[in-house]
Amino acid sequence: MLSFDNTEIAFKSKSDADLQRAYTLFKAISKNKLVRTGNSLAKAALKMNLPMNWIVKPTLYRQFVGGETIDQCIPVVRELEKYNVKAVLDYSVEGSEDPDKIEEALEETIRTVQNAAHDSNIPFAVFKPTAFAQNRVLEKASSGEIMNKDEKQEARNFRARVNRLCQAAYDLNVPIMIDAEDSFFQDFIDHVVTEMMGTFNRDKAIVFNTLQMYRWDRLNFLKKALQKAVEGKYYLGIKFVRGAYMEKERERAKLYGYPSPIHPNKTSTDKDYNEALQFSVEHLDRISIFNGTHNEYSNRYLTELMEKHNISPDDNRIWFSQLYGMSDHISFNLSNAGYNVAKYLPYGPVKSVLPYLLRRAEENTSIAGQTGRELRLISEEKSRRKQGDKKQLVESSHQ
Repeated sequence: MLSFDNTEIAFKSKSDADLQRAYTLFKAISKNKLVRTGNSLAKAALKMNLPMNWIVKPTLYRQFVGGETIDQCIPVVRELEKYNVKAVLDYSVEGSEDPDKIEEALEETIRTVQNAAHDSNIPFAVFKPTAFAQNRVLEKASSGEIMNKDEKQEARNFRARVNRLCQAAYDLNVPIMIDAEDSFFQDFIDHVVTEMMGTFNRDKAIVFNTLQMYRWDRLNFLKKALQKAVEGKYYLGIKFVRGAYMEKERERAKLYGYPSPIHPNKTSTDKDYNEALQFSVEHLDRISIFNGTHNEYSNRYLTELMEKHNISPDDNRIWFSQLYGMSDHISFNLSNAGYNVAKYLPYGPVKSVLPYLLRRAEENTSIAGQTGRELRLISEEKSRRKQGDKKQLVESSHQ
């Protein structure tokens, strides 16, 4: 059975100074009150356009972000490459209502596709669909609400932008993943992504949809998506995640008086997540899997499914992924065992990436055991190195 306990493998890319810096950061993140206060101050500073680089860049940004530009990310990509860990460059600028900003994000995302095409250690491109349409249009298109002429045109523009990105990915043979969004945006996104799969996934999975498995309807959606793919004679690319908007989704459902789209508890979420992995492995002839989770059991379970079905660890239809700066014990132990692993590597200007960073801080605080696990593993590796240094010193003294 694959173990994630080997801290020497997990942190072999990290210097002693890197480990200490990460330990200090996760220690701070572990304090709920500090994170809540810090996030409130950061959001206020953003609104007032106050400078944040001096405190963000050496802390959260350095831990979780590759750089401000594609070029600045390349040293990180090359460092990961030494350990057979790939990278997925994620332009993590939040969506904008400004047409110029939308166009800017589109051009930058196309650059990530072009860059991936020329770098063997960047196997995927990715984008956040809310960067390419106004939220109200995505919401109206998803709900079936009547749209005015301008909104209908914006919906068509969104489809055209997504098509342009998928066409670029297809032309350059770079698989491209479309991130999931809030449930009230997702139906229209799913519809557009399914169209793109029907166009570009004729020979293999180029376009990947993302399923947030904390939604109770996603397992059934997966099964129907496979049926459509079989009937339409195309391949299905699926990125699995647990989900990122749980509290927001539940609060909105309560406010507007409709059933929450979120599973009632973690147990039912985990059950659907792992069933989705099993279903996909059993239909690997049609489905390609991108397993984006920090959950140890789900990662190990997928390796067990692969072994059960005699699937090679390096089969290109199955990938494992964790965010840069987190869960290195999973990523590096998987890659060391020969599995396909890609770190999600966000990039962008500090101010633009700050909302992403605040979510990472909140996520590490809210997910049970996440920060504690990081701290425990870093402490174990620091102790292991210290013992190794002592042993080396003793051996040297006896020579």
